[in-house]
Amino acid sequence: MWTRSISQADAFWWTGSPITESHGMRFDVVTLFPELFAPLLTSGITRRAYESGQVDVRLVNPRDFADGNYRRVDDRPFGGGPGMVMMAEPLAQCLDSIQAQRSEIAPVVLFSPVGKPLDHADVMRWSDSAGAILICGRYEGVDQRLVDTRVTEQISLGDFVLSGGEIAAMALLDAVARLQPGVLNAAESHEQDSFNPTLDGLLDCPHYTRPETWAGLGVPDVLLSGHHAQIERWRREQRLAITLRQRPDLIQAARMQGRLSAADEAVLTRLLNERQVGDHRSSG
Repeated sequence: MWTRSISQADAFWWTGSPITESHGMRFDVVTLFPELFAPLLTSGITRRAYESGQVDVRLVNPRDFADGNYRRVDDRPFGGGPGMVMMAEPLAQCLDSIQAQRSEIAPVVLFSPVGKPLDHADVMRWSDSAGAILICGRYEGVDQRLVDTRVTEQISLGDFVLSGGEIAAMALLDAVARLQPGVLNAAESHEQDSFNPTLDGLLDCPHYTRPETWAGLGVPDVLLSGHHAQIERWRREQRLAITLRQRPDLIQAARMQGRLSAADEAVLTRLLNERQVGDHRSSG
C-alpha cells in the first residue's frame, strides 16, 4: 500500500513500504512539482517496482528549505538576461537534509541540456546501483556554484530543452524500474529491447499481432511458418537492416566490440549493395 508522508509543508515521500531508512535502491527526487510524479508511481506495470520498494522513490520540494514567507527558490540572473535562476542555498539545504537521512553519501544528478545523453548502458548502471539524488532544474537553470560543488553527474535526454527536469527524471526512473526482477511479466522481455547487449546493441525488429491481415496488409510469411530457426534468422536480419538504416553508429559499435558474425557482415554487405543499386536507379 502506498504511504505518503509530509516531512515539511510541501515535501512528499512516496514509497512502497513504511517510511524508514531504505536499504536497497533509493532515489530522492528534488522537484518544485512533486505532484507530477503521482501517475508515474501508481500507474502501469512499473508501479510494481515502486509498490514493492525495489525502487524507493522519495519526493522533496526545495521550497521547504527556502527562507521568507514566499519560500522563494529563484532570482534574476547576474549580468541580466531573460528568465530566472534557481538559487543555490535552498537546494544546498535540501541536499544536506536528504544526505543526512541516507546511510551513505549518494551521488547527485542534475538533469540539464549540458549533460551526457542518457543511454542503455547508463540505465543498466543505475539499475544496479543504490540510487541517487535527482535534481529537477527549472527556469534558466541552477546557480553554477551549486552545480560545481554538489552535483556529481549531469544527464540529458537529448538535444532539446524541456521546461524542467521532471520528465527526464521520470524517464530514468521508469527505465530503471522495468529492469528490476519481477516487474515485467516475462523476465526476458527487457533482454529483447533495443540497445540491449543480448541483441548486441542493435535496434529491435518489427513486431506483428492479430489479425493476420489488417487494412489489406499481411504479416511476413516467415512469422507464420512455425520454423523457429528461420524466424530468428529473419529477426536478426531485420535488426541489422533497421539499425543500419536508422543508427549506423550502433552497427559500427557492435563491429568494434566483435559482436557481428560473418553471417551478419554478409547481410550488411547485401543491404549496402541493394541501397547503392536503389540510389543509382533513383538518380538515373
